[in-house]
Amino acid sequence: PDYAYFASLLRLSLSQERKRWGWQAEFAQPWLANLPEHSIAPAPQGQLGLGANYFAANNAATPLNLFLKQGFVRVKGVFGDKPSSLRIGRFEFVEGAETSPKDSTLAALKRDRIAHRLIGNFGFSHVGRSFDGLQYVRGTPGTNITLLAARATSGVFQVNGWGELDTDIFYGALTRTGGKKPAGEWRVFALSYHDGRGALKTDNRPAAARAVDHTNIRITSVGGHYLQTLATGSGSLDALLWGVGQFGHWGVLDHRAGAIAVEAGFQPKLKLKPWFRVGYFYSTGDGNPNDGTHQTFFQVLPTPRIYARFPFYNLMNNQDAFAELILRPHPKWTVRADAHTLRLSNKNDLWYVGGGAFQATTFGFVGRPSNGSQSLSNVYDVSVDYQFNAHLTLTGYYAGATGRTVVEKIYPNGAAGQFGYAELNYKF
Repeated sequence: PDYAYFASLLRLSLSQERKRWGWQAEFAQPWLANLPEHSIAPAPQGQLGLGANYFAANNAATPLNLFLKQGFVRVKGVFGDKPSSLRIGRFEFVEGAETSPKDSTLAALKRDRIAHRLIGNFGFSHVGRSFDGLQYVRGTPGTNITLLAARATSGVFQVNGWGELDTDIFYGALTRTGGKKPAGEWRVFALSYHDGRGALKTDNRPAAARAVDHTNIRITSVGGHYLQTLATGSGSLDALLWGVGQFGHWGVLDHRAGAIAVEAGFQPKLKLKPWFRVGYFYSTGDGNPNDGTHQTFFQVLPTPRIYARFPFYNLMNNQDAFAELILRPHPKWTVRADAHTLRLSNKNDLWYVGGGAFQATTFGFVGRPSNGSQSLSNVYDVSVDYQFNAHLTLTGYYAGATGRTVVEKIYPNGAAGQFGYAELNYKF
């Protein structure tokens, strides 16, 4: 029931920037060792932890590879417009991170609570995800327009990241950031996703119905976010609102779903620079597998660990009420502690795990039965980051999860889980 493994990732990049153009070529070499060979249990228990994910994706205990992570050219001043650029080739992309606000609170909220929800680079794994395509950006001091047409690459848990998947995304976003106090930002976006791989879909239909459904997935997501900060005599307040609605086709089924997140924070003027935050997330689940409509919120191609630091769940068919405390006692130290209460939105749907397509034949999301229950788990975690200097960072993380009814029915011999790691990052 317990195991440990080693992982490393080396990324080397060459780039050049000119007045009207630029280019970048970056190679990645992921290496993992001592992966657990016997950590995949029969369904519905399945893969037990991240080590099992890596082993299943590579069918090896010590996988190693070298591949092109990014390789693109960027043309600046497209159509004679100075603040615009066009990037063509292979690159990383994170929706919600189109701009970097000058206000430190807004920047942190975008990085930790907005970006990666629907499209991400899966940066917590030792392989990650890139995209082959083109990206147009027009950015002025207060306004950003981003357009993207691309295909996801293989990778994430599979160390061979050379390939391209039959998954198409078309994304457009308008972001507006206020330049004066109080600082705020809003964004509206639309995302179209097509999956033509024909992989066995993960949903709450009977296995026989899913096995004969080879029709493509075509889903459009329309949504936005709003961020606002407010300075007071005793500290700084912040508020976050994010939401999305979805429509389209889930194979032979119609697709109708949605999700919403509401969060607030307060940073009092104290020596430890604490940041208290609370929030609630809700996404729709599917209540009837036989009515011809798929109503489970679909997370597309996210980086799930941004919102599930112990990633045994994601944002699909999920309710997440959380409280968070961040302490910054010194510029080099950051301590963060979270507490989450997790429930399934619909007891007739599944408990979902995963972050989207990463192999040609693996769907990318896994579902375990709810057995007619909703209470999933309570999660408590803490992380400590120490910035030695501009080049070296050390991180420690530990989480404990107490499984509730859904987990207890699947793992009757023990519903508790633990996850921890130590990580060293060196940039040179």
